[in-house]
Amino acid sequence: MHTQDTDARSDSRDQEILALLKDYPMADASTGFYDQALARATHEGTRRQRNRWIMTGFGSALAAGVVLWLLGGFFLTAPDLPAPDKSIPGIAMTLEEPHTVNLVFASANALDDATLTVTLPDGVELAGFPGQREISWQTSLVEGRNYLPLELIALTPTGGEVLARLEHDNRGRTFRLRVIVS
Repeated sequence: MHTQDTDARSDSRDQEILALLKDYPMADASTGFYDQALARATHEGTRRQRNRWIMTGFGSALAAGVVLWLLGGFFLTAPDLPAPDKSIPGIAMTLEEPHTVNLVFASANALDDATLTVTLPDGVELAGFPGQREISWQTSLVEGRNYLPLELIALTPTGGEVLARLEHDNRGRTFRLRVIVS
């Protein structure tokens, strides 16, 4: 008998909460939300099968991240300078296998409302953004190291350069990463 009373009170409270929630408006989903959600869900299933490939590529992603961090040390401490003649840091990817690249942005100060734009070469996509070659968003950086993992997927053997442009006020810095697909 005690269990039935507890269940009845629990059901009553559930009904009250549901009735209260009906009074609160729910925001409509943004344009493309459902497509992105489905794309991410699809990639989740594929990702589990490909975990060993991610671990294989971890070493090269870490090396690329360190190189980008070294380049990022100059961010907002010097004006934009032409790219040096040295070779561009690069990563090797396998066709249709996700590869996580850790970009590291070092900042001398905390920055609010910085704009980050990632431009991808033909045949390379960012997981969750199929078909988009340029993705841009507002972000804030903390003083010191700021990590941005990008999961790239090579759809064609072309490869090319990934550009990451970070802008704040009237200053900016562009980071380049060469992608080789095998």
